[in-house]
Amino acid sequence: MTSKRDDRRKVAVEKQIDENLRRVYEQDVTEQIPDRFLALLDQLREQK
Repeated sequence: MTSKRDDRRKVAVEKQIDENLRRVYEQDVTEQIPDRFLALLDQLREQK
């Protein structure tokens, strides 16, 4: 049986994981696509 302390700790850890994942996702969304990837996409489009 888990104690209330264990339950609170589990909730705190899950909250921290959620916050960290959200931070990483927001960073990725705001970063621009590197030029080399854009060039590669252009090359792939030309091959069609």
